[in-house]
Amino acid sequence: MFEFEWPWLFLLLPLPWLLRLMLTPVDSGHEAALRVPFAADLAIDSQQQHSTKKWLLMLFTVVWLLLLIASARPVWVGEAVEIPVSGRDLLLAVDLSGSMQMKDFRLTGQVVNRLTATKAVVADFIERREGDRLGLILFGSQAYLQTPLTFDRETVRQLLMESAIGLAGKETAIGDAIGLSLKKLKGNPDEQKVVILITDGANTSGEVAPLKAAELAAAEGVKIYTIGIGADEMVVESFFGSRRVNPSADLDEKTLTAIADVTGGRYFRARDAEQLEQIYHMLDELEPVERDKRQFRPQQSLFFWPLSAALLLGFIVALLRVGGRLR
Repeated sequence: MFEFEWPWLFLLLPLPWLLRLMLTPVDSGHEAALRVPFAADLAIDSQQQHSTKKWLLMLFTVVWLLLLIASARPVWVGEAVEIPVSGRDLLLAVDLSGSMQMKDFRLTGQVVNRLTATKAVVADFIERREGDRLGLILFGSQAYLQTPLTFDRETVRQLLMESAIGLAGKETAIGDAIGLSLKKLKGNPDEQKVVILITDGANTSGEVAPLKAAELAAAEGVKIYTIGIGADEMVVESFFGSRRVNPSADLDEKTLTAIADVTGGRYFRARDAEQLEQIYHMLDELEPVERDKRQFRPQQSLFFWPLSAALLLGFIVALLRVGGRLR
């Protein structure tokens, strides 16, 4: 369907005619009449000028009409397209503290750090969340909103992939990350609000205590799923030989479990990339993508066609005037 976004601009159509009536024509002065022997030739030239002016008037009328059509913003409205909308606001809070560089995960046969494994799994999770409004919070010593709530999943995924360890500081501010999540989710009482927080440590920074932030989240109806990542055991080579250590000794599972319980969520433990992927598939089941439909009609702007035609006609008139064809 073809329509104009600003059809009221067509009220300006008689503007040039009104200006011609209102403005006083330029006085060409009174010249004495002369009798010349080639008066017939002058009459023919006068007729040609009159015909030229008539064509110019028609041409300028067409240009004016084309400019009005372009200004009225013509658009082609396509058929209605259905998009799924879940009515859910889902914030991803990802830890970027220094401990996330620990290489105790395997991904496609290669040893990678915790953040690399997180990016790979969460990116797939983001791709599946069609219909949710997604946001991204990155936290370390402080928490930052990297992406506000949006239906643009590709932007959220891209900004997650561009994140780097230490970008938000070396420590871990879990409470501040929850507090910032509440601030961004507040004001949507009719929406289902979910936070998925992934970390490998304990709260070592920030101004808000994690459990206090969880209580505020529960009061606001925000459900928090917490994920603790990191292997339970890894072999470390040293001068005295190899030894087994627990790289997740600093993981505060007690607090993460309490945060989930207070808000009606759930705590998950991911010791490798496979478990982490399974957790996000479980989250798909716990928070399924609903299939409510909304319709929108795609629009294609067409203003450049009449605008280009008007500019082309104006350019032709200018060339003819410069060449002396029009006087």
